[in-house]
Amino acid sequence: MTEQSVNGKPAKRIAALDLGTNSFHVVLVDIYPDGSFRTVDKLKEMVILAEKGMDNRLSEDAMDRGLAALKKIKILCDSQGVERILAYATSAIREAENGGEFIQRVIDEVGIKPLAISGQMEAKLIGHAVRHSVSIGNKPVLMVDIGGGSVEFIVANNVEFFYSVSKKLGVARMAARFVDHDPISKEEINKLKQHFKQELMDVAAVLKEFNVDTIIGSSGTMENIAAMIADRNSLTASMTLNELQFSAKEFKKFNKSFLKLDRTQRLKEDELEEKRVDIIAPGMVLLDYLIRTFNIEQVKISESALREGMVLHYIKNEKNNLDLELHASFSDPRRRSVYELLRKCDWHEEHSVHVSKMALKLFDELREELELPETDRELLEYATYMHDIGYYISHRKHHKHALYIIRNADLKGFKEDEIDIMANVARYHRRSTPKKRHKRYRKLDKELKDRVKKLSGILRVADGLDRSHYQNVQKMEIVNNEDDITLLITTQSDPELEIWGAMRKSYLFEEVTGKSLQIHRKEMGEVIEMTQPDPFPERKS
Repeated sequence: MTEQSVNGKPAKRIAALDLGTNSFHVVLVDIYPDGSFRTVDKLKEMVILAEKGMDNRLSEDAMDRGLAALKKIKILCDSQGVERILAYATSAIREAENGGEFIQRVIDEVGIKPLAISGQMEAKLIGHAVRHSVSIGNKPVLMVDIGGGSVEFIVANNVEFFYSVSKKLGVARMAARFVDHDPISKEEINKLKQHFKQELMDVAAVLKEFNVDTIIGSSGTMENIAAMIADRNSLTASMTLNELQFSAKEFKKFNKSFLKLDRTQRLKEDELEEKRVDIIAPGMVLLDYLIRTFNIEQVKISESALREGMVLHYIKNEKNNLDLELHASFSDPRRRSVYELLRKCDWHEEHSVHVSKMALKLFDELREELELPETDRELLEYATYMHDIGYYISHRKHHKHALYIIRNADLKGFKEDEIDIMANVARYHRRSTPKKRHKRYRKLDKELKDRVKKLSGILRVADGLDRSHYQNVQKMEIVNNEDDITLLITTQSDPELEIWGAMRKSYLFEEVTGKSLQIHRKEMGEVIEMTQPDPFPERKS
């Protein structure tokens, strides 16, 4: 299955290129008629423009590295049919006295025209990208994007931006100014923290006002820190770092040991990029300072940053020129990204919504009995919406296609475990029940397997109750007894197909509930007992 086969027809393909102090990073995206976008490729080239610190000039070697990286990026964009390259230059280029010379060389020698943006605009774009990618509630959070030359601080909730600023505290700048020893010395750590205290007085006042206890980190330094913590703590991060979360306690433990490592030892850290080995320490010290000073309880990661903010800004400004038919959107990135995927896959909306209502009614009745977390209600809802999107590829094995699409759709706002649950529940809405021989199911830990089985059991019955896809069941009542569960259904027409559809897939439901299932018709307030279909094919599967 190719990328294109699950994406429909994009309106335009563009590239967003971030010319940062440490790295040049491009993301290629397809923009769709509903205003959504999907990443089709990306490339990051470490260039370290400020290899000798931020001394107001880019060296010839640094400019040569930058130009070589941009030529690779231009080849990628041309080969992928990119129609427009958005290129923004940040701290190192914006501050260098020969930054204009470098930009002109990029135009002349590469054919890309970078714009040097202000720190304030950079912070604004990062804030929009993070909020687009990560679930944020009403309580304000602190977004922190640690770059090589600057660090952006944004205080926001899911509705409003309260504060944003760019500070010249990037890791390359701080390493050149404060770090001379390997490993970093206690004296250097203290000098860094004193510098942060002086530079962040305005940020401190805002954090105190809004009582922030969560940091959302973006960009390479924060992603590297998160990846190393995930590796040491066996956290799930093989598919995405987005929404990865670790506690202040976990970070403090890691930070204490990491800052004692010398260069040779740091190089052995699997998740640390080699070109960050000499500059990551100030980023660790900054995060430690923020956590300890402002009583931060947890840190989450956003894989979206400036580049995605550039794309969102472009879509907003160009929607008329692109002739986009923007659909009603959702502020919650979880629901928004699910609906964007559903529209791309031409989902069976009436059937899926109808099945979802019945599945959620069963969930509400059985949640405590099945010892499922309340949060699984939302995952079941989305899994039900997406259970038939595999039809977009083909009817045959569409349940397996759904698993693949959901796992590879870059859904925003979800932790990796949550994506795995939705994908597996959708996969098991038909045919085989979960088996150890199934690769994706086998890789789940015991607790996730248990939740997948219970949610799949519910979905199978609910899906069977709309076997015709014509929403024949108008009402469903649940009678939950000690040894059995009876569903009383009111239908528009004869219910035999719906009862057959649900009962033939009821084995897993009966297994996880420990009760037998009966389904009868209710008409004019009277229960009409129906013959229950037998045998059940899946009992033998």
